[in-house]
Amino acid sequence: MSQMTAIYEQLRDAILSLKMAPGERFSERSLESRFDGSRTPIRAALARLETDGLVAREDRSWIVTPISLDELEQAIEFRQVIEVEVVKLACSRAQHADIAFIEEILASCRGDESRAAWHRVGSDFHVELARLTNNGFYIRAVEDLMIRLSRARWLEVWTVEGRDRSWDEHHAILNFIREGRADEAAAAIACHIDGVRSRNIGSRLTDVPSHQVRGFSVVGKAS
Repeated sequence: MSQMTAIYEQLRDAILSLKMAPGERFSERSLESRFDGSRTPIRAALARLETDGLVAREDRSWIVTPISLDELEQAIEFRQVIEVEVVKLACSRAQHADIAFIEEILASCRGDESRAAWHRVGSDFHVELARLTNNGFYIRAVEDLMIRLSRARWLEVWTVEGRDRSWDEHHAILNFIREGRADEAAAAIACHIDGVRSRNIGSRLTDVPSHQVRGFSVVGKAS
């Protein structure tokens, strides 16, 4: 693994896990000290993160991109359309081995109480559902959505209740796909996505004062 890739992945994980808070400012010099690296791979890593929409230049320094409620609303609206179609296609195209593989992914975090493990498995679940379509456009769209929504999705696995809810809903969706019940699968994933939206954007991310205290920078207004 190149130094640039290693720095990129470490910074990306820190941003997505909220260890680097939305709105946090930092300099290239601080990263040189942190990673004991030269400026060239650090700049390359930052350029890649900028393309991901996770950091932005601000004067002579950098900033972790604030969480935009307007952008989240748009991403979730797009996600609803994409993933409903994903599960419909999956119902007719999924193989038994594919379903078993996704079940193993879900099972991998059942005995692990770490939020990081649940967050990763949740993302992998949705990407693997997209792979069931055998359509690269759907796969890339869902991969990008999981990145764009990653910081907001951390709130969903913040509590044991949230993790258990995700576990139940993911299994219900997968069972409908296994049985080829396209309408039920579509309704289940639409309900799942709408629930995540209403719980996280509707109540938690819009609670700006408490998130400012925790170092969050939330911009825009949810509709």
